Amino acid sequence: MFDLIFKAIIQGIIEGLTEFLPVSSTGHLILANQYFGIEGEFGNLFAIVIQSGAILAVILYFRDRFLPKSFKSEDLKSYAFFWSKIVVAVLPAGILGVLFSDAIDEYLFNSFTVAYALIIGALLLLIVERKQRNVSLTSDLQVGYLPALLIGFAQCMALVPGMSRSASTIIGGLLLGFSRGLAAEFSFFMAVPTLLGASLYKLAKAGFSLTSEQWIVTGVGTLVSFIVAYLVIGLFMNFIKKHDFKIFAYYRIALGIIVLMLVK
Repeated sequence: MFDLIFKAIIQGIIEGLTEFLPVSSTGHLILANQYFGIEGEFGNLFAIVIQSGAILAVILYFRDRFLPKSFKSEDLKSYAFFWSKIVVAVLPAGILGVLFSDAIDEYLFNSFTVAYALIIGALLLLIVERKQRNVSLTSDLQVGYLPALLIGFAQCMALVPGMSRSASTIIGGLLLGFSRGLAAEFSFFMAVPTLLGASLYKLAKAGFSLTSEQWIVTGVGTLVSFIVAYLVIGLFMNFIKKHDFKIFAYYRIALGIIVLMLVK
């Protein structure tokens, strides 16, 4: 039991560190699961559910955005407009995720897929960063429903473990003229319904029938991911004010190559 809790703490740290960075938290957790021995159906469920801890960190960090500023008509309209765009953005991945969940678990949750996806995603990130971009959107108030939907389609790349949900949405945002800060922030808000929905879906498929030990292990991992993710969000937002995303692409390529060399 204590061995599993230790493993859950390590993986909670990994989740919290990587969820909002464009490096794929799911990919890192799959690799960690194989090393730490939390594999099989519970391992896949664990890797998804502990992401909800990172999502709670987003809700706390951006708490002023999760409630309307006031109940005045103008503020309510602005609030509804913002969240309706988020809903539109998460629909494509949500629908495809439900339709292909079993196939993704069976065929894509492995080290080879993660390694190749890390490298491919890194190359896409480098291409977008090197491309001459016209930044036309710096505030979510400027984002319409069509750009939100297009980012939603970009997020579908993250159904492949290792691509990274945040990298996919950031790539989509940058191509659409989002500033780096707006692309990252929009990605944070998209994560809330996407990952909470994925966590609840996984638990519902399991019938919420985990053993008491599995509930404890999952709870510990979720709590740790919440604490670490809350610290990472602020650091990441400050980082991208002065830097681009290339360093994350180089890290992805290095990790992908190492995994391909080590996996038999």
